[in-house]
Amino acid sequence: MGFDATLRDIADVNGWLSDEQALRLWARAHALTPPARIVEIGSFQGRSTIVLARSAPEGVEIVAIDPHAGNDRGPQEIEGFAEEAANDNLVFEANLTKAGVRDRVRHVRKMSHDAHGDVHGAIDLLYIDGAHRFRPAKDDIVQWGSRVRAGGTMLIHDSFSSIGVTAAIGASLLTSSDWTYLGRSGSLTEYRRAAPTSLAANAVKQAAQLPWFAKNVVLKGLIASKVLKRDWPY
Repeated sequence: MGFDATLRDIADVNGWLSDEQALRLWARAHALTPPARIVEIGSFQGRSTIVLARSAPEGVEIVAIDPHAGNDRGPQEIEGFAEEAANDNLVFEANLTKAGVRDRVRHVRKMSHDAHGDVHGAIDLLYIDGAHRFRPAKDDIVQWGSRVRAGGTMLIHDSFSSIGVTAAIGASLLTSSDWTYLGRSGSLTEYRRAAPTSLAANAVKQAAQLPWFAKNVVLKGLIASKVLKRDWPY
């Protein structure tokens, strides 16, 4: 099935992945050559998982890591949502089955820091949309990012949108000699595991996104205070 059909099929799947971001995921997964490996950290109810599974060629392994445990479930849902998360797991399974991709995806129901032993070998495409607090976000970027092969891709959701994720990027990637920043679709940033041509230019390109980040922080504050409704695209 093509991208347009996939967009229609995920229209009712809960999640924060925009159509523009879905297209970037689709393109990067579709370009892989088997055997290759995709690892997704943070699946929620399967919106991005379905896009990856529909676009990846046959023979590409797809591993979805999400504990569905009730912690870091979503915005302002850091702890105490075990019942909702248990339902997320049921909905995740049902959504993948309905989309016809359940047999393409291996679900590891663990916290990302506990799941390294469940994934063997290098990663070709890493998609991070896990916990958005600074420490776990940084750990995902550093620890899972170190497993991406040379020339591979890392995509990070809620970049320059979430304070924790943005701080983790600043600490791990802003001056990195291992990762080249390629751009973003909304809050979805793309990095290649390759030394940047210029460390300074690479840092400047990322720092140039900070005004957009500041705007997002203000908007989120207004939404939290109920001055605005949450209807702007990520």
